[in-house]
Amino acid sequence: MLSPNDKKLEKLDLLYRPSMAKPKTSAEIISEARNALRTVRTQRPFTPQEDQRKLFEPASSRTLENRPPSSFSLHASSFESSDPRPIYGTHLSPLELKPKAPASFTTKEDPCLPFPRPPVDPVKIRRVSSARVRFFRAASQGPLLPDRTLPPTERKKTVESKERGLMGNSLVKISGTYLIESNPTGHLKSHPLQLTYDGGFNEIKEQEMFKDATALPSHLRSRGDQGKRRPRASSCPNSPDLSRLETKAVSNANLQEKDTETDIDDIFWNTRIVPILNELEKEENVEMVCAACTQLHHALKEGNMLGNKFKRRNILLKTLYKLVDVGSDPLSLKLAKIILALKVSRKNLLNVCKLIFKISRSEKNDSLIQNDSILESLLEVLRSEDLHTNTEAFLYCMGAIKFLSGNPGFLNEMISKDTVEILMNLIKQINENSRKCGTYFPNSGHLLVQMTATLRNLVDSPLARRKLLSISALPQLCTVMGQYMDDKDVCTNIARIFSKLTSYHVCCVALANYSRCYALFLNLINKYQKTQDLVVRIVFILGNLTAKNNQAREQFSKEKGSIPTLLALFHTFYELDLRSEKPVGEGGEPPKAQLPQAQVEDVLIKLTRVLANLAIHPGVGQAMATSPHVVGPLLATLEYKSIDDCEELVINTTATINNLSYYQVKNSIIQDKKLYIAELLLKLLMSNNMDGILEAVRVFGNLSQDRDICDFIVQKNVHKFMIALLDAKHQDICFSACGVLLNLTVDKDKRVILKEGGGIKKLMNCLRDFGPTDWQLACLVCKTLWNLSENITHASSCFGDEDTNTLLVLLSSFLDEDLALDGSFDQDLKNYHKLHWETEFKPVAQQLLNRLQCPHPSVEALPAPAPPPTTVMQLNTGNRKSALLPS
Repeated sequence: MLSPNDKKLEKLDLLYRPSMAKPKTSAEIISEARNALRTVRTQRPFTPQEDQRKLFEPASSRTLENRPPSSFSLHASSFESSDPRPIYGTHLSPLELKPKAPASFTTKEDPCLPFPRPPVDPVKIRRVSSARVRFFRAASQGPLLPDRTLPPTERKKTVESKERGLMGNSLVKISGTYLIESNPTGHLKSHPLQLTYDGGFNEIKEQEMFKDATALPSHLRSRGDQGKRRPRASSCPNSPDLSRLETKAVSNANLQEKDTETDIDDIFWNTRIVPILNELEKEENVEMVCAACTQLHHALKEGNMLGNKFKRRNILLKTLYKLVDVGSDPLSLKLAKIILALKVSRKNLLNVCKLIFKISRSEKNDSLIQNDSILESLLEVLRSEDLHTNTEAFLYCMGAIKFLSGNPGFLNEMISKDTVEILMNLIKQINENSRKCGTYFPNSGHLLVQMTATLRNLVDSPLARRKLLSISALPQLCTVMGQYMDDKDVCTNIARIFSKLTSYHVCCVALANYSRCYALFLNLINKYQKTQDLVVRIVFILGNLTAKNNQAREQFSKEKGSIPTLLALFHTFYELDLRSEKPVGEGGEPPKAQLPQAQVEDVLIKLTRVLANLAIHPGVGQAMATSPHVVGPLLATLEYKSIDDCEELVINTTATINNLSYYQVKNSIIQDKKLYIAELLLKLLMSNNMDGILEAVRVFGNLSQDRDICDFIVQKNVHKFMIALLDAKHQDICFSACGVLLNLTVDKDKRVILKEGGGIKKLMNCLRDFGPTDWQLACLVCKTLWNLSENITHASSCFGDEDTNTLLVLLSSFLDEDLALDGSFDQDLKNYHKLHWETEFKPVAQQLLNRLQCPHPSVEALPAPAPPPTTVMQLNTGNRKSALLPS
């Protein structure tokens, strides 16, 4: 059955589900400090920053032969000269070339003359790509001029004469260029598209000048007369022939439109692109070449020539590939951006990704990459290209992104450009492929190392963490861990991600709710038991999951072999720690690859933290308290390790024993070895470390419920140390010390010792100093004074006249609600203080005041609702078990 305090913890676990991290209120801070007394915090395992940017860090489990290189040479010859264009499944139907003899008619006018081609629809003319129209605007900004410039007056005459000579032809003017469509009854090849130039590219004008019916040729005008047109059914009785003719007419119109666009492409290429390419081939100044590349990219974008459908794309790529040999990083980035925008594939895509990767290995190029928006190009590769066919290209692309993610200047840009979603989508693809096919993509493990390393850098951002939670990324990462358990690098990176995430409560709750994670973490511990950098993070994660979540403690403990797995890991690193402390001369030659002692101790620190947190659960804690396999290693650690050697390990171990000492159960190993534990705690009390002293006093607070321990305390003069701690001016230390003294006053024989040692005076000082701000501590002081004043005939005989008067004044003022609760606190803190004042302090203080005012020798017990005078202390002076939290 749960104690009231455990029920309170469970309620807090259920209620505390914030959507984002919120600052704690003053009441929460005080309550947590008192319920846990002092939360011993542990540091997240340290991950050193890599000295050099490489695909794999120096500690990688991959050998040089089994991983892609980070250094390589790249030249123009590395690229394929002709990049394949995509093949589409739609094919044009063959043209009908068989001539058909016309039927003979008796009428004078042949009703089935060859069907005339209709004039091009003005809408079709307007359908010419707007990008082509932009070409003329862009051209106006450059130094493009016609071969021969005419004077304005002569030029105007030329244009006017051509306009008059057009007759009924269609005229389109686009930014100063007239597109003249020849007579619709003719053929395109016999009447090619004519261009005239009016001398300016100053503004965009798209103008269609179609003459009305009077301007059309006479034969078209007569046929357009509805009065003279014959019904189509009577004139063309052969319906299939008519349908075929109409299809031909539409096809011809489409071809004419396509030819028009092609001609405009040719003009754009010759007037805008070719001059830039010529400049790229001739220019020797790198800065000028870079500027030309920027101009080329803008021109291609305006002309709608980016992508892989442009027919002169291979010519353009050949020119760009040649410039790779220049070897300039700024120029190579410009080239890479254009090449990626042209949607190269296969080997060329791999090489351009390698080119960017090679440049990104130097941190000094980060500013160049940011200025040229290369990140957007890299993310587009991941977003649009096929993962299965371009795994190696993705590898180097992700390698470059990983390098950039280590630069804080790129963090917000990456997150805003949906890098988190893109990476998780790729991880999901890999998981789905492995689940369906039972096989992995080539290089998928290498790729996952880069992606998980990038995510590890991104989760430092609160926005990235929220995104990961919103798309349920944590289960996907656990799935990767399970599928790639043999890949130590992948598992280590994901463990690093979880180490960061679980330091935040909302992320910790999300992972704890994924029940499969516990078995996964246990399997990893069993597999990599001696791999320090991985297991230390797994144990740190488990400590975070069990710090504030009673359900997580229960779920983990129910996993098969959970506690034995932790103990086996503890034994492994305990032995390593003993070996590292043993002098080389005594123990023979040191191991060839011995871990540094600090790393060994770090695993033990995280392990004892998990054990301490698990012990908070009543069912788990009782089982652990009766297990010699649990208690034995903890006591051995306290025996051979001093607080000067490793402060955090000793404090965490003492906190674990403190939590286990709470359970007064049959066959408790803590109870059986209580005197031995008390001897070990003396070393902590004699140290100069206040944190260690505090933990030792907490354990004495639980153990002093036993008479043997009380005798040990008096025999070793520990009680004098507890009285001296009342002057520490530290609320938590005073609280714990007062709890030990309270347990001592249960024994009537030991009360006189406290009176002689000046304990009463110091207790009243604690009441005066801390009462208005800590009613729980004030309640403990009153309980101790109540036990000391049992069976008195007069208050002065117990406390003395001066101390009695002081105590009467303090109790009277503290029992006045207006005076006691009139503090400058916020409303939340006022409610917290009022709760403990009413439920804990007031009942005991009122009975003590009555005894002092009207003492009666026969009064030996307090009436309800006050506790009896022989109230004994429980864990941490009142059901207080400490959870060890991360920093």
